[in-house]
Amino acid sequence: MESRAHSERLQHLEEFHVSEECGFVLPDPLAQLPDYYAPWTNVAANLPHLVETQQLRGEVAKMPLLSARHLRGHRQLRLAHLALGVITMGYVWQGGGRQPAKILPRVLAVPFCAVSARLGLPPILVYADCVLANWKKRDPRGPLSIGNLDTLFSFPGGDSSKGFFLVSLLVEVAATPGLQAIPTIVKAVLRQDLCSVHTALQDVALAICRMQEAFTLIHEHVDPGLFFRTLRIYLAGWKDSSLMPEGLVYEGVWEAPRQFSGGSAAQSSTLQCFDILLGIPHSTAQGFSAEYLRRMRDYMPAAHRAFIQTLASGPSLRQFALVTGDAGLRAAFNQCVAALAALRSYHIQVVTKYITIPAGRCRAEQQLGGCVQEGVSVRSDMGTGGTDFMRFLKAIRDSTHTAQLTD
Repeated sequence: MESRAHSERLQHLEEFHVSEECGFVLPDPLAQLPDYYAPWTNVAANLPHLVETQQLRGEVAKMPLLSARHLRGHRQLRLAHLALGVITMGYVWQGGGRQPAKILPRVLAVPFCAVSARLGLPPILVYADCVLANWKKRDPRGPLSIGNLDTLFSFPGGDSSKGFFLVSLLVEVAATPGLQAIPTIVKAVLRQDLCSVHTALQDVALAICRMQEAFTLIHEHVDPGLFFRTLRIYLAGWKDSSLMPEGLVYEGVWEAPRQFSGGSAAQSSTLQCFDILLGIPHSTAQGFSAEYLRRMRDYMPAAHRAFIQTLASGPSLRQFALVTGDAGLRAAFNQCVAALAALRSYHIQVVTKYITIPAGRCRAEQQLGGCVQEGVSVRSDMGTGGTDFMRFLKAIRDSTHTAQLTD
């Protein structure tokens, strides 16, 4: 009975903020807040220039302390969290890795923590901010394509900075048909409707393949050198950070420093949904991977977390495929697993190009007295979320491979 109740809940995707057009992406995000909040949006909109000219911290010092109580509705809260998150990252890392700010002033800390509490998010820029809610169409009537998209806010790095967020956005949009298929699969498993499960699994596999196709756009729109030396630091958090080992003091909120992870793809609700749907056994493969992925759910919007939790409490697709013994269903299931493993392998290739290789070049330049910007970058073996990223990515890729159903 409990599984059926969860199945019924999953049929109403809008309650979990999952849209028919773009999945977990926030549809048509607001671009402006009420005039009262102009100090936030003006600074956020001008952030690349302010950071590059070392003026951001001075501008923040001039900002008034604004109350978050005038924000109304989910969309205003999401835009406020994005704007305050962008300013916070710029403020902390304006001096690069050499001089991170250890105290977030109360004009930022107090409203940021208030907005975060209302959304159920941590007070740091998260994936749901910079990817899922950071976009607009250049032509409102045009297509959802990279040529017709722009970010609301960005960081130093020019078009590469914008391109990184927009490519990630399109990867999420490509997953939408797969997310739409999940309620169908759960309902069909409960009804023992093998044919419907088989058809819906094909939709999931195709969606994951489309995600990888969208991911290839990164090579056209993001320069590896600019990503590694410029953009990457502004996504770094202050948990498990060698640059900020104690964390960040949120002035006027907490006396002791707090630690939070930076935004990363591990905070994607989409990938965790597909893992749960397919029964990917990260917990048995690598303990640190499983713990880290569970912790990243705290960095997702509350409605998205609820969707994941509801799906996890439902019937097991994997067990259904095993029990039926149907060869066609098993093949469809394995096709989904293979597509997800391939996507993760491709992610490793991209990380190698955009982090591992530039890091190696930078170390070589350092030995020759070059790479003066190395202090601006986070450790080359650490992801923005604070993980040993290559070990993490290989672990979840390998555990995905093990989810294949065998005879």
